[in-house]
Amino acid sequence: MSQKRYNQEFKQTVVELYRSGTPVSQLSSEYGVSEVTIYKWIKQLSPIECEQELTLADIEAIQKENLRLKQEIENLKKGYDHIREKIDEQELIDLITKESEHHPIQMMCRVLKMPKSTYYQSFHKKPNSYHVSNEQLLERIRAIHKESKGRYGAPKIFEILKKEGYTGSINRVQRLMKQAGIQSCIVKKFRPTPTQKPVEERENVLNQDFSTTTINEKWVADITYVHTLRDGWCYLASVLDLHTKKVVGYKFSRTMTTEIVLEALQNAIQDQKPDPGLIVHTDLGTQYTSEAFQKLLKKHEMVPSFSRKGCPYDNACIESFHAILKKEEVYLTKYESFKTARIALFQFIEGWYNRKRIHGSIGYLTPDEYEKMCRIAA
Repeated sequence: MSQKRYNQEFKQTVVELYRSGTPVSQLSSEYGVSEVTIYKWIKQLSPIECEQELTLADIEAIQKENLRLKQEIENLKKGYDHIREKIDEQELIDLITKESEHHPIQMMCRVLKMPKSTYYQSFHKKPNSYHVSNEQLLERIRAIHKESKGRYGAPKIFEILKKEGYTGSINRVQRLMKQAGIQSCIVKKFRPTPTQKPVEERENVLNQDFSTTTINEKWVADITYVHTLRDGWCYLASVLDLHTKKVVGYKFSRTMTTEIVLEALQNAIQDQKPDPGLIVHTDLGTQYTSEAFQKLLKKHEMVPSFSRKGCPYDNACIESFHAILKKEEVYLTKYESFKTARIALFQFIEGWYNRKRIHGSIGYLTPDEYEKMCRIAA
């Protein structure tokens, strides 16, 4: 039996778990990787100590330059966002004043192309009527937002302001709310946007025949959605072997592009090394019907198979896995960010579903156990 190979993301995640405090012995037990291999990964992915002799002055100069560059990049981004919206001079002065607690005024004036004299002289000027009007409007916006317990966004606040005599535009209200960080606390239920383009039917080779005789005979693939508080909707592309019920490949991403399904399939191929003729069944999503995905199938002599339009039963097995994932993991917690969700999904798939969760359809074995039995029998 050839030695199992792990993709780079798998290695990095295991090292991340080790650095967060999980012992190597526990990682080895949970993910089926030898302790020697894990220590090797830790060494490979650890920062390299510099052998060049550096003086304290050299180090301080490097740190000072890095800090300057970091500050300039951060302010360039913030300045660009504001300039793009065609803000006036006073709003740019307000931005510099606000950020002066974190960054030098001289540096911000240089990066944002604001003359220092203009900035400092502004404090001896009386605020113009537009600026005063904006402050008064923002104060009322805050009050309406608070009265609604944070439920109202710009459209409803705009309607209330109109009833009170406001004659400006909703764009002004939206801009002031965005600058002040005011937004509705209501999170709408996610509904995937249906495609407006006609879907071309393709050959359904699988035809709901989920029976198999060996591993790497039939794979099914699909994408599901996972919500995070900071990064919004993220996407998990999965590939499952119908014979072992094992998730043989997956990729978690912030964007739902063709790249996500390509990486999931490539991870499965790297792990399983299937023989030619394997059937890969998917839905008719643009990621799976793309030229790039079909080229990858052809390169490895795999047979593409597609569900019929509007028929979820054709891909019921991968839908079942995603339902298990949601019920046993995703719906039980709120993920702070993409990173925390990625770690949690890794632990569920690699540490629980594939290695510890038993399945009645394969004799109450785990997918990993059943796969090992099949390889030995072969």
